[in-house]
Amino acid sequence: MDLYRSVRAIASASGTGDGSGGIDWDAVATAAKSATDAGTLELSPDDRAGYAADVRDARERLRSVGGLDFEVPETIEVQNRHHWIDANVSAFRRVMRPVESELQVAFPNATRVINTGSMTFVLSFLGSHVLGQYDPLLLADGDASGPGDDVSASEASSGSRVEDPQHSLYFVHPNIVAAADALDVDYPRFRRWIAFHEVAHAAEFGAAPWLSEHLESRMEDGLETLTKGEFDREAFHDLDVAMTAVEGYAEMLMDRAFDAEYADLRAKLDERRRGGGPLARLARRLLGLGLKRRQYERGARFFRTVADRRGVAAAAAVWERPENLPTSAELDDPGQWLKRVDP
Repeated sequence: MDLYRSVRAIASASGTGDGSGGIDWDAVATAAKSATDAGTLELSPDDRAGYAADVRDARERLRSVGGLDFEVPETIEVQNRHHWIDANVSAFRRVMRPVESELQVAFPNATRVINTGSMTFVLSFLGSHVLGQYDPLLLADGDASGPGDDVSASEASSGSRVEDPQHSLYFVHPNIVAAADALDVDYPRFRRWIAFHEVAHAAEFGAAPWLSEHLESRMEDGLETLTKGEFDREAFHDLDVAMTAVEGYAEMLMDRAFDAEYADLRAKLDERRRGGGPLARLARRLLGLGLKRRQYERGARFFRTVADRRGVAAAAAVWERPENLPTSAELDDPGQWLKRVDP
Protein backbone atom coordinates (compact mmCIF):
# COMPACT_ATOMS: atom_id res chain seq x y z
CA MET A 1 0.00 0.00 0.00
CA ASP A 2 1.38 3.41 -1.00
CA LEU A 3 -0.95 6.24 0.03
CA TYR A 4 1.44 8.92 -1.22
CA ARG A 5 1.40 7.42 -4.70
CA SER A 6 -2.38 7.18 -4.52
CA VAL A 7 -2.80 10.85 -3.63
CA ARG A 8 -0.27 11.87 -6.26
CA ALA A 9 -2.13 9.91 -8.95
CA ILE A 10 -5.43 11.59 -8.04
CA ALA A 11 -3.89 15.05 -7.90
CA SER A 12 -2.37 14.62 -11.36
CA ALA A 13 -5.64 13.40 -12.92
CA SER A 14 -5.81 14.63 -16.50
CA GLY A 15 -8.79 12.91 -18.08
CA THR A 16 -8.36 11.04 -21.36
CA GLY A 17 -5.32 11.33 -23.57
CA ASP A 18 -6.42 14.73 -24.85
CA GLY A 19 -7.15 16.02 -21.36
CA SER A 20 -10.91 15.68 -21.76
CA GLY A 21 -13.25 13.48 -19.79
CA GLY A 22 -14.66 13.94 -16.33
CA ILE A 23 -12.61 11.09 -14.82
CA ASP A 24 -8.99 10.05 -15.37
CA TRP A 25 -9.46 6.28 -15.39
CA ASP A 26 -5.75 5.50 -15.61
CA ALA A 27 -5.26 7.57 -12.47
CA VAL A 28 -8.20 5.78 -10.82
CA ALA A 29 -6.57 2.39 -11.42
CA THR A 30 -3.17 3.58 -10.18
CA ALA A 31 -4.55 5.37 -7.13
CA ALA A 32 -6.97 2.60 -6.12
CA LYS A 33 -4.24 -0.03 -6.28
CA SER A 34 -1.79 2.20 -4.44
CA ALA A 35 -4.32 2.66 -1.63
CA THR A 36 -5.12 -1.06 -1.43
CA ASP A 37 -2.98 -3.92 -0.18
CA ALA A 38 -2.94 -6.44 -3.03
CA GLY A 39 -2.98 -9.42 -0.68
CA THR A 40 -1.27 -12.72 -1.24
CA LEU A 41 -2.07 -14.97 -4.17
CA GLU A 42 -0.03 -17.98 -3.20
CA LEU A 43 -2.34 -20.84 -4.10
CA SER A 44 -1.47 -24.32 -2.93
CA PRO A 45 -2.35 -27.31 -5.12
CA ASP A 46 -5.25 -27.92 -2.73
CA ASP A 47 -6.48 -24.34 -3.24
CA ARG A 48 -6.43 -24.68 -7.02
CA ALA A 49 -8.16 -28.03 -6.92
CA GLY A 50 -10.61 -26.71 -4.35
CA TYR A 51 -11.74 -23.71 -6.41
CA ALA A 52 -12.21 -25.89 -9.50
CA ALA A 53 -14.09 -28.58 -7.58
CA ASP A 54 -16.29 -26.02 -5.82
CA VAL A 55 -17.37 -24.42 -9.10
CA ARG A 56 -17.81 -27.76 -10.86
CA ASP A 57 -19.89 -29.19 -8.01
CA ALA A 58 -21.91 -25.99 -7.68
CA ARG A 59 -22.75 -26.12 -11.38
CA GLU A 60 -24.01 -29.69 -11.13
CA ARG A 61 -25.96 -29.15 -7.90
CA LEU A 62 -27.55 -25.92 -9.12
CA ARG A 63 -28.51 -27.52 -12.42
CA SER A 64 -30.14 -30.40 -10.59
CA VAL A 65 -31.91 -28.46 -7.84
CA GLY A 66 -32.89 -25.44 -9.92
CA GLY A 67 -33.83 -27.29 -13.09
CA LEU A 68 -31.69 -24.89 -15.12
CA ASP A 69 -29.38 -25.50 -18.06
CA PHE A 70 -26.34 -23.24 -18.01
CA GLU A 71 -22.56 -23.20 -18.23
CA VAL A 72 -19.80 -21.45 -16.33
CA PRO A 73 -16.74 -19.71 -17.81
CA GLU A 74 -14.10 -22.07 -19.12
CA THR A 75 -11.48 -20.47 -16.89
CA ILE A 76 -12.05 -19.56 -13.26
CA GLU A 77 -9.93 -16.57 -12.32
CA VAL A 78 -8.59 -16.36 -8.78
CA GLN A 79 -7.43 -12.81 -8.20
CA ASN A 80 -5.75 -10.60 -5.67
CA ARG A 81 -7.30 -7.22 -4.89
CA HIS A 82 -5.32 -5.35 -7.55
CA HIS A 83 -6.50 -7.75 -10.24
CA TRP A 84 -10.10 -7.17 -9.20
CA ILE A 85 -9.59 -3.41 -9.45
CA ASP A 86 -8.07 -3.75 -12.93
CA ALA A 87 -10.94 -5.99 -14.03
CA ASN A 88 -13.56 -3.52 -12.84
CA VAL A 89 -12.09 -0.19 -13.94
CA SER A 90 -13.25 -0.91 -17.50
CA ALA A 91 -16.70 -1.95 -16.26
CA PHE A 92 -17.10 1.25 -14.22
CA ARG A 93 -15.82 3.29 -17.14
CA ARG A 94 -18.41 1.77 -19.43
CA VAL A 95 -21.23 2.47 -16.98
CA MET A 96 -20.09 6.05 -16.44
CA ARG A 97 -19.52 6.88 -20.11
CA PRO A 98 -23.01 8.34 -20.74
CA VAL A 99 -22.66 10.86 -17.91
CA GLU A 100 -18.92 11.46 -17.87
CA SER A 101 -19.05 14.34 -20.33
CA GLU A 102 -21.49 16.10 -18.01
CA LEU A 103 -19.18 15.84 -15.00
CA GLN A 104 -17.09 18.85 -16.06
CA VAL A 105 -18.40 22.19 -14.93
CA ALA A 106 -16.91 25.64 -14.42
CA PHE A 107 -13.61 24.28 -13.08
CA PRO A 108 -12.95 21.14 -15.15
CA ASN A 109 -9.50 20.35 -13.76
CA ALA A 110 -10.62 20.55 -10.14
CA THR A 111 -13.80 18.64 -10.92
CA ARG A 112 -11.80 15.92 -12.67
CA VAL A 113 -9.59 15.50 -9.61
CA ILE A 114 -12.64 15.22 -7.33
CA ASN A 115 -14.36 12.72 -9.63
CA THR A 116 -11.18 10.68 -9.95
CA GLY A 117 -10.78 10.64 -6.19
CA SER A 118 -14.38 9.53 -5.72
CA MET A 119 -14.02 6.60 -8.11
CA THR A 120 -10.72 5.70 -6.48
CA PHE A 121 -12.47 5.44 -3.12
CA VAL A 122 -15.23 3.26 -4.60
CA LEU A 123 -12.86 0.78 -6.26
CA SER A 124 -10.45 0.68 -3.34
CA PHE A 125 -13.21 -0.02 -0.82
CA LEU A 126 -14.93 -2.64 -2.96
CA GLY A 127 -11.61 -4.23 -3.89
CA SER A 128 -10.98 -4.87 -0.20
CA HIS A 129 -14.41 -6.40 0.43
CA VAL A 130 -15.66 -8.24 -2.67
CA LEU A 131 -15.36 -12.01 -2.24
CA GLY A 132 -16.40 -13.21 -5.67
CA GLN A 133 -17.97 -11.85 -8.83
CA TYR A 134 -19.81 -13.30 -11.79
CA ASP A 135 -19.54 -10.90 -14.73
CA PRO A 136 -22.23 -11.52 -17.39
CA LEU A 137 -21.34 -8.52 -19.56
CA LEU A 138 -21.21 -10.32 -22.90
CA LEU A 139 -23.39 -13.29 -22.08
CA ALA A 140 -26.23 -12.22 -24.35
CA ASP A 141 -23.89 -12.24 -27.37
CA GLY A 142 -23.66 -16.01 -27.51
CA ASP A 143 -23.72 -19.26 -25.65
CA ALA A 144 -20.82 -19.83 -23.30
CA SER A 145 -19.14 -23.17 -23.16
CA GLY A 146 -16.55 -24.90 -21.07
CA PRO A 147 -16.48 -27.04 -17.99
CA GLY A 148 -15.05 -24.53 -15.57
CA ASP A 149 -12.28 -26.95 -14.60
CA ASP A 150 -9.38 -24.61 -15.34
CA VAL A 151 -8.22 -22.28 -12.57
CA SER A 152 -6.05 -19.30 -13.41
CA ALA A 153 -4.24 -17.36 -10.71
CA SER A 154 -3.48 -13.88 -12.03
CA GLU A 155 0.14 -12.91 -11.59
CA ALA A 156 0.49 -9.88 -9.34
CA SER A 157 3.82 -8.89 -10.86
CA SER A 158 2.54 -8.68 -14.42
CA GLY A 159 -1.11 -7.85 -13.83
CA SER A 160 -2.01 -10.38 -16.51
CA ARG A 161 -5.60 -11.53 -16.70
CA VAL A 162 -7.39 -14.35 -18.46
CA GLU A 163 -10.58 -13.20 -20.16
CA ASP A 164 -13.48 -15.24 -21.49
CA PRO A 165 -15.25 -13.45 -24.38
CA GLN A 166 -18.61 -14.61 -23.04
CA HIS A 167 -18.54 -14.14 -19.28
CA SER A 168 -16.14 -14.21 -16.34
CA LEU A 169 -16.00 -15.68 -12.87
CA TYR A 170 -13.65 -14.11 -10.31
CA PHE A 171 -12.72 -15.03 -6.77
CA VAL A 172 -10.73 -12.53 -4.70
CA HIS A 173 -8.63 -15.01 -2.77
CA PRO A 174 -7.15 -12.74 -0.06
CA ASN A 175 -10.61 -11.37 0.75
CA ILE A 176 -12.09 -14.86 1.06
CA VAL A 177 -9.28 -15.98 3.35
CA ALA A 178 -9.56 -12.80 5.45
CA ALA A 179 -13.35 -13.02 5.69
CA ALA A 180 -13.27 -16.68 6.74
CA ASP A 181 -10.78 -15.79 9.44
CA ALA A 182 -12.75 -12.73 10.62
CA LEU A 183 -16.01 -14.69 10.71
CA ASP A 184 -14.28 -17.63 12.41
CA VAL A 185 -15.58 -20.19 9.91
CA ASP A 186 -13.93 -23.07 8.11
CA TYR A 187 -12.12 -21.64 5.07
CA PRO A 188 -12.76 -24.49 2.56
CA ARG A 189 -16.47 -24.60 3.44
CA PHE A 190 -16.75 -20.80 3.24
CA ARG A 191 -14.92 -20.72 -0.10
CA ARG A 192 -17.28 -23.40 -1.41
CA TRP A 193 -20.34 -21.44 -0.27
CA ILE A 194 -19.11 -18.31 -2.05
CA ALA A 195 -18.60 -20.42 -5.19
CA PHE A 196 -22.22 -21.60 -4.97
CA HIS A 197 -23.38 -17.98 -4.73
CA GLU A 198 -21.45 -16.81 -7.79
CA VAL A 199 -22.36 -19.87 -9.86
CA ALA A 200 -26.00 -19.24 -8.92
CA HIS A 201 -25.67 -15.93 -10.78
CA ALA A 202 -24.26 -17.81 -13.77
CA ALA A 203 -27.35 -20.02 -13.59
CA GLU A 204 -29.65 -17.00 -13.77
CA PHE A 205 -27.96 -15.36 -16.73
CA GLY A 206 -27.54 -18.68 -18.50
CA ALA A 207 -31.24 -19.44 -18.10
CA ALA A 208 -32.20 -15.94 -19.26
CA PRO A 209 -30.15 -14.85 -22.31
CA TRP A 210 -32.20 -11.65 -22.35
CA LEU A 211 -31.31 -10.63 -18.79
CA SER A 212 -27.97 -8.93 -19.38
CA GLU A 213 -29.34 -6.76 -22.17
CA HIS A 214 -32.46 -5.98 -20.11
CA LEU A 215 -30.41 -4.72 -17.16
CA GLU A 216 -28.05 -2.73 -19.37
CA SER A 217 -30.90 -1.06 -21.27
CA ARG A 218 -32.59 0.04 -18.05
CA MET A 219 -29.31 1.39 -16.72
CA GLU A 220 -28.53 3.21 -19.96
CA ASP A 221 -32.02 4.75 -20.06
CA GLY A 222 -31.63 6.01 -16.52
CA LEU A 223 -28.14 7.39 -17.05
CA GLU A 224 -29.13 9.09 -20.30
CA THR A 225 -31.83 11.09 -18.55
CA LEU A 226 -29.37 12.06 -15.82
CA THR A 227 -27.16 13.70 -18.45
CA LYS A 228 -30.15 15.91 -19.28
CA GLY A 229 -30.63 16.90 -15.67
CA GLU A 230 -33.66 14.66 -15.32
CA PHE A 231 -34.39 11.50 -13.34
CA ASP A 232 -36.08 8.55 -15.03
CA ARG A 233 -37.82 7.11 -12.01
CA GLU A 234 -39.35 4.27 -14.01
CA ALA A 235 -36.00 3.09 -15.42
CA PHE A 236 -34.30 3.03 -12.03
CA HIS A 237 -37.36 1.45 -10.42
CA ASP A 238 -37.34 -1.32 -13.04
CA LEU A 239 -33.61 -1.79 -12.52
CA ASP A 240 -34.07 -2.07 -8.75
CA VAL A 241 -36.86 -4.63 -9.11
CA ALA A 242 -34.86 -6.70 -11.60
CA MET A 243 -31.74 -6.65 -9.42
CA THR A 244 -33.85 -7.62 -6.41
CA ALA A 245 -34.97 -10.68 -8.38
CA VAL A 246 -31.39 -11.46 -9.44
CA GLU A 247 -29.99 -11.22 -5.92
CA GLY A 248 -32.94 -12.91 -4.25
CA TYR A 249 -33.07 -15.90 -6.58
CA ALA A 250 -29.34 -16.51 -6.15
CA GLU A 251 -29.72 -16.40 -2.36
CA MET A 252 -32.58 -18.90 -2.40
CA LEU A 253 -31.00 -21.25 -4.93
CA MET A 254 -27.56 -21.37 -3.32
CA ASP A 255 -29.08 -22.23 0.05
CA ARG A 256 -31.29 -24.97 -1.39
CA ALA A 257 -28.45 -26.45 -3.45
CA PHE A 258 -25.51 -26.17 -1.04
CA ASP A 259 -24.31 -29.60 -0.01
CA ALA A 260 -23.08 -28.78 3.51
CA GLU A 261 -24.26 -26.97 6.63
CA TYR A 262 -24.69 -23.27 5.91
CA ALA A 263 -26.87 -21.75 8.66
CA ASP A 264 -23.85 -20.35 10.50
CA LEU A 265 -22.36 -19.03 7.25
CA ARG A 266 -25.62 -17.30 6.34
CA ALA A 267 -25.98 -15.68 9.77
CA LYS A 268 -22.38 -14.49 9.90
CA LEU A 269 -22.29 -13.22 6.32
CA ASP A 270 -25.55 -11.33 6.83
CA GLU A 271 -24.01 -9.76 9.92
CA ARG A 272 -20.94 -8.85 7.87
CA ARG A 273 -23.14 -7.12 5.29
CA ARG A 274 -24.63 -4.97 8.03
CA GLY A 275 -21.57 -4.53 10.21
CA GLY A 276 -18.05 -3.18 10.25
CA GLY A 277 -16.69 -0.16 12.05
CA PRO A 278 -18.13 3.36 11.79
CA LEU A 279 -16.08 4.19 8.68
CA ALA A 280 -17.02 0.94 6.97
CA ARG A 281 -20.71 1.50 7.74
CA LEU A 282 -20.48 5.05 6.39
CA ALA A 283 -18.75 3.80 3.25
CA ARG A 284 -21.41 1.13 2.73
CA ARG A 285 -24.12 3.74 3.08
CA LEU A 286 -22.43 6.14 0.65
CA LEU A 287 -21.95 3.35 -1.89
CA GLY A 288 -25.54 2.19 -1.64
CA LEU A 289 -24.59 -1.21 -0.25
CA GLY A 290 -27.48 -0.98 2.18
CA LEU A 291 -29.77 -1.00 -0.87
CA LYS A 292 -28.01 -4.12 -2.15
CA ARG A 293 -28.54 -5.82 1.22
CA ARG A 294 -32.24 -4.94 1.10
CA GLN A 295 -32.38 -6.40 -2.41
CA TYR A 296 -30.88 -9.65 -1.10
CA GLU A 297 -33.37 -9.85 1.75
CA ARG A 298 -36.50 -8.78 -0.11
CA GLY A 299 -35.77 -10.95 -3.13
CA ALA A 300 -34.86 -13.97 -1.01
CA ARG A 301 -38.15 -13.74 0.91
CA PHE A 302 -40.05 -13.71 -2.38
CA PHE A 303 -38.28 -16.71 -3.90
CA ARG A 304 -38.28 -18.75 -0.71
CA THR A 305 -42.04 -18.32 -0.54
CA VAL A 306 -42.44 -19.32 -4.19
CA ALA A 307 -40.16 -22.34 -3.73
CA ASP A 308 -41.99 -23.42 -0.58
CA ARG A 309 -45.37 -23.24 -2.31
CA ARG A 310 -44.55 -24.57 -5.78
CA GLY A 311 -41.01 -25.95 -5.64
CA VAL A 312 -37.59 -24.58 -6.60
CA ALA A 313 -38.04 -25.41 -10.29
CA ALA A 314 -41.20 -23.29 -10.41
CA ALA A 315 -39.26 -20.26 -9.21
CA ALA A 316 -37.08 -20.52 -12.33
CA ALA A 317 -40.09 -19.46 -14.43
CA VAL A 318 -39.03 -15.91 -13.64
CA TRP A 319 -36.19 -16.30 -16.17
CA GLU A 320 -38.32 -17.54 -19.08
CA ARG A 321 -39.03 -14.03 -20.37
CA PRO A 322 -38.83 -10.41 -19.14
CA GLU A 323 -42.57 -10.28 -18.53
CA ASN A 324 -42.17 -12.95 -15.85
CA LEU A 325 -40.07 -10.72 -13.63
CA PRO A 326 -42.05 -9.86 -10.50
CA THR A 327 -43.39 -6.36 -10.06
CA SER A 328 -42.58 -4.42 -6.93
CA ALA A 329 -45.99 -5.28 -5.50
CA GLU A 330 -45.51 -8.96 -6.32
CA LEU A 331 -42.14 -9.02 -4.55
CA ASP A 332 -44.03 -8.23 -1.35
CA ASP A 333 -46.94 -10.54 -2.20
CA PRO A 334 -45.62 -13.65 -4.00
CA GLY A 335 -49.15 -15.00 -4.28
CA GLN A 336 -49.90 -12.31 -6.87
CA TRP A 337 -46.96 -13.46 -8.99
CA LEU A 338 -47.94 -17.12 -8.67
CA LYS A 339 -51.46 -16.28 -9.80
CA ARG A 340 -50.27 -14.21 -12.77
CA VAL A 341 -47.45 -16.46 -14.03
CA ASP A 342 -48.82 -19.80 -12.77
CA PRO A 343 -45.50 -21.69 -13.04
